[in-house]
Amino acid sequence: MKVKINNCELILLQGDITQQEVDAIVNAANSSLMGGGGVDGAIHRAGGPKILEECKKIVEKINFLPTGEAVITSGGNLKAKYVIHTVGPIYRGGNNSEAELLSNAYKNSLKIAKEHDLQTIAFPSISTGAYRFPLKEAAKIALSTIINFIKEENHFKEVRMVLFGNNAFSVYKDTLKSIKI
Repeated sequence: MKVKINNCELILLQGDITQQEVDAIVNAANSSLMGGGGVDGAIHRAGGPKILEECKKIVEKINFLPTGEAVITSGGNLKAKYVIHTVGPIYRGGNNSEAELLSNAYKNSLKIAKEHDLQTIAFPSISTGAYRFPLKEAAKIALSTIINFIKEENHFKEVRMVLFGNNAFSVYKDTLKSIKI
């Protein structure tokens, strides 16, 4: 599914984020940046040791990456030139700034991509796996944040949401249809 916003195509697709040929893919990382399960583990495995080496150097400087913030490394062995690592919130019932922190994870990833003059970026559904963020709520936050950024900045050529599985794709598709662009 595709929609055009300014000069940017927002694309929803079902697939493997590690296989995307874009300037940057976004990693739903943990605050240690040392790899983990889910998307994070898949990106580190596919990208090889160079990504982990760069993450270790970042951690030496900043100690840990706070929730909602983002950093950039090379893409290692990936098709993408860069990986933008962001930490989504762990869902604890919805009354602990989870929505704002999730929005910040998307926004700060887009800001870093723009600062590096990247034109194409692919996101996973951040925080909806092990961090248990409800999928429908996460889809609304993700898509609204991305759409608002695209409208304000008019920088990107393509933003992809790469969704794992039929259910996630279906929820994001229905959510995108419900948002006024």
